[in-house]
Amino acid sequence: MIDFTQKKFGVISLGCDKNRVDSEKLLSLICEKGCTVTDDISEAQILIVNTCAFLNESRKEAIETVLDCSLRKSDKLEKLVVTGCLPQKYIGEIFNGLTEADVFLGTGDYENFFAALEKSYGGERVNFVGTGKGALTTDRRVTTPLHYAYLKIADGCNNRCTYCLIPQIRGSYKSEPMESLLTEAERLGDVSELILVAQDVTRYGIDLYGQKKLTEFLQKLTALVNIKSVRLLYCYPDMIDDGLIEEIRVNPKIIKYLDIPLQHSEDRILKLMNRKGGRAEYLALIRKLREKIPGIALRSTFIAGFPGETEEEFEGLCDFLREAKLENCGFFAYSRELETAAYKLKGQINYFVKKSRVRKLYAVQEEICREKMQGFVGKKIKVLCDGIDYEKSCFFGRAYFQAPDIDGKVYFNAPSAAQGEYIDVIIDRADSYDLYGRTEDFEL
Repeated sequence: MIDFTQKKFGVISLGCDKNRVDSEKLLSLICEKGCTVTDDISEAQILIVNTCAFLNESRKEAIETVLDCSLRKSDKLEKLVVTGCLPQKYIGEIFNGLTEADVFLGTGDYENFFAALEKSYGGERVNFVGTGKGALTTDRRVTTPLHYAYLKIADGCNNRCTYCLIPQIRGSYKSEPMESLLTEAERLGDVSELILVAQDVTRYGIDLYGQKKLTEFLQKLTALVNIKSVRLLYCYPDMIDDGLIEEIRVNPKIIKYLDIPLQHSEDRILKLMNRKGGRAEYLALIRKLREKIPGIALRSTFIAGFPGETEEEFEGLCDFLREAKLENCGFFAYSRELETAAYKLKGQINYFVKKSRVRKLYAVQEEICREKMQGFVGKKIKVLCDGIDYEKSCFFGRAYFQAPDIDGKVYFNAPSAAQGEYIDVIIDRADSYDLYGRTEDFEL
């Protein structure tokens, strides 16, 4: 038997925030065994790479990361473990091809982590993909700054968008039991901002309880004393109902912010994507949200260059952005993924055309964001302090309309500010995405 308490473990988590939560739970299992975890991967004797496989670029990044890590075997590294989406979907190809890795585990196999590792120390490469039951602890070793954290409320997806591999990788939509999630949230300790994630948070509970339970869950979650505020990401437009809108409106702990992945605006393209709704429905929803929840910040993502997208349809998407005036947006060039329905569609668009369309979408949105940001100049806004930016020699944080990593920041000067503390900041200037200001008691 190997005494793993004498080993140092390191983790590299790639991909989305949902993957991050899985990594944090695996880290908790490692710590429960009395093992040492290091943030310095050069010190790790056992290194885990939790991979993403959503797009070809994600798979390329995952493989390159594994190859880079394998070079450390000439130093302290003894075992290289590859987990997550890449082995879950592609173990047939990578087990024999990616010989640099010693152990492979899928998305639901973390309970067998130490058994697989023990076997690996016996002298063989190990494939444990598909051996687990998906059981994970409600404990976490949080890797975000301690004042905010993510809570993954479900895994998998039932939406079957024609461009997406997620259902093939993660399976059908599976909600986590409400009681387990509440326990997990309590065990996080004091959290200034808890960010709910899933492939579709608005579908929460249908598979488990026979009906949507997000609103009820939000009521119970925000009743926890340690949770100061809650942010919602990845809300599908057709699942946002009046009950949820009202809960967001009246519940002071729910941040007035929604991430709604629309993916396109034009009806024909949306139908080809197998997305529910269309341009008129999307604009109506945006108007309704702004009417019912004054000041709400709306974020979305869009795909440019989907097969068959005409110049007129692309310009229609640009016009949609100008009309919707969303607070924040992300844009992606369509990625042609084998085994998706869209792979076989006619009218595949040239790579450079797709990239050009993405650039134009960002230019359109930048003008919208610049105008919105200028509207805050001279005003006082509440900012959650995330820390110190040493290059800019000031503090930085986020207003309610800014989610971590994907939106802009507020940079501010103050005599002092504590991480996780809400600060009133007077905004002096703005650019396209960021705001710059000071506290009232800061002397210029």
